[in-house]
Amino acid sequence: MKKLLSLFIALLAIGGIFQSCDNTKTYAEMLEEERDAVNDYIKKNGIKVISVEDFEQDTITDVSLNEYVGFSNGVYMQIVKRYNTEAYASFDDAPAFENNNLILSRFVEVDILSNDTTYASNVLNPIQVLNLYPDGFRYTDNGYSIYGVFVSEPGLAYYYGYGMGGMYDSSVPSGWLMALQYIRDGAHVKMIVPSKSGHNTAQQYVYPYFYDIRKFDIY
Repeated sequence: MKKLLSLFIALLAIGGIFQSCDNTKTYAEMLEEERDAVNDYIKKNGIKVISVEDFEQDTITDVSLNEYVGFSNGVYMQIVKRYNTEAYASFDDAPAFENNNLILSRFVEVDILSNDTTYASNVLNPIQVLNLYPDGFRYTDNGYSIYGVFVSEPGLAYYYGYGMGGMYDSSVPSGWLMALQYIRDGAHVKMIVPSKSGHNTAQQYVYPYFYDIRKFDIY
């Protein structure tokens, strides 16, 4: 009887192992699921995708047509406002983002797979304290590489344990940094950022995110 019971427990354990293996997705399957989710998001939200070639003729996306430019790395971007129109007379008058700028941002982050708002640093956040402090990151463009690091300083979200730095890590999603070459101080953009161009959690779990970045301000 004991032998039969031991055999039964062993078979259950083996079955559990195989079931666990069946439920484990490969990285390729996760990437395919991500692509499907992004395509579905684009379709459901009536997004019109334009090519990089068309976009770079004037670096404008027509918001009335809900245009987004689709880049080869899977990032999609809509420029809602190219610069702070209240502060500057024209796009050329607004400062471009340069090496060592401290850039402030307020945004909403949505997990596309679950359609849940995972973070917000403006009035949309029900946790009031998170609306008080913007995210701030140091922008680096040394001519060879471009990157950004969220800064922990008084008045910035990361200093108080909030913001992207507090939620994830100090590295700015590379998808965000792509936008800076096309916009100026005070711009407003919307972006679909796949996992490979996202923060560490996005990369680890293969999550795509939608961002409504209300402000990119040079401080």
